[in-house]
Amino acid sequence: MNHRYSSQEQTERHLQLWLYLLPIVGVIPAVWTLYSNKSNLETDSANNREQQKVSRLAITLVLGWLGSYSLLSLGASQASEILAFRLLYTNALITTGYFIACTILMSRLRTGRLPLSDNN
Repeated sequence: MNHRYSSQEQTERHLQLWLYLLPIVGVIPAVWTLYSNKSNLETDSANNREQQKVSRLAITLVLGWLGSYSLLSLGASQASEILAFRLLYTNALITTGYFIACTILMSRLRTGRLPLSDNN
C-alpha cells in the first residue's frame, strides 16, 4: 500500500481496480480506461499506470477465457456425444478457473499483493 493517498482516495482506487477484475462485466470499464487513456494525453502517474496494468490483465483474462469457451463450445457442437461431453466438461473447468482466478486477484488486490510487473 502506498501511504501518499488519503484513505478515501485509496478506497476509491481499490474499488476502481476491483471493478476491472469482476468476471466478464469488468472488461467494459477496463476497455474504457485503456481507450480513454490513449485518447487523453494526461500525465503518466503511478495510479494511471496501475489502472492500465490491471485493465490489460482483465482484458487478457477475459479474451483467453472467451476464446477457449468459444472453441470448445464449437467443437462440442460438431462432435460425437462422448467427445462433446468431454469438451463441455473441459469448458466448465476453464470457466471455473477463470472465475477463481478473478476472485483470487480481487482478494490479492484487497491485501495489496496484486502481482503487477513494472516492465510493461
